[in-house]
Amino acid sequence: MTDVRHGTRLRVEVIRFPEDPPRPGRWPYPVVALGNFDGLHRGHQKILERVRRQARERHGTPLVMTFDPHPPRVLRPDKAPPLLMTTPQRIEALARAGMEGVALVHFDHELSRLDPDTFVRRVLVEWLGVAEVWVGGNFLFGRDRTGNFSLLRDLGQLYGFRAEKIDPVRYKDFVVSSTRIRRLVSEGRVDEAGALLGHHYFVDGTVVAGAARGRQIGFPTANITSENELLPPHGVYATTLTVDDRIHAAVTNIGVRPTFEAEGRVSVETHLLDVNPDLYGTRVRLAFVQRLRGEQAFNGVDALVRQIREDVATARSVFERFSL
Repeated sequence: MTDVRHGTRLRVEVIRFPEDPPRPGRWPYPVVALGNFDGLHRGHQKILERVRRQARERHGTPLVMTFDPHPPRVLRPDKAPPLLMTTPQRIEALARAGMEGVALVHFDHELSRLDPDTFVRRVLVEWLGVAEVWVGGNFLFGRDRTGNFSLLRDLGQLYGFRAEKIDPVRYKDFVVSSTRIRRLVSEGRVDEAGALLGHHYFVDGTVVAGAARGRQIGFPTANITSENELLPPHGVYATTLTVDDRIHAAVTNIGVRPTFEAEGRVSVETHLLDVNPDLYGTRVRLAFVQRLRGEQAFNGVDALVRQIREDVATARSVFERFSL
């Protein structure tokens, strides 16, 4: 596949169940990481590292099998969490992590009703022809999530593949999980979320025309529309903006611009600290480094400009701590 956002050639083949034909023998000795991999956090990275190593030692192929859509979207849509990544972002991240193939399993009610044995036989064995399957310690599968690692290992012995698990990864006092990271992002604790992810939380989007108020007051902004589901709460953040593989330090405001509008729509406005390119229509990646303050209304434009200057100075001090 080609990552059109950054122009980087990524060597990964994507196949889909049940649309694509069975693949036994297509990839030599398939070593498969099985899971949802939303966010590709430190725990996921540990599984992928082990899969890469096993594939290298066995002259095999490192692969990921994951689900699309996210199972809760089908099973309990009213309680399904917003995802940290879109499916294209997840595939891109898996490719960057060294996976040579991604098997996307279409999750629907029919698949959800398969008992664990039938799922393993039909999807892992007959369709993909796995040699090894690696999962997180709390991975559950099959109808009503009745399959656990012990059952997966037993089924591996029955069908001729190896099953292994990776224990949960801890960061300081916390078990790293997508659920915890979603909560941190939704609370604006983006620096803590980044620590668990192993990278800054980011969204992708396109720069669109705005009201040009930032330019009028001396702080031009790129107005970004994003297809990502999860944005941090309203406020001001130290961020980076990646444009054509170049990373720029920036300050981003998420909110409704209360100084100008009583009930405006939510916007994402990013001011680059040291450059002012014309970005209209450009695809960009916005990464959240640290929350600086909450959104607030100011008593006039002059007060707003003074605060923006303070925000820019604070962001610069944040970026002094690490190299872009």
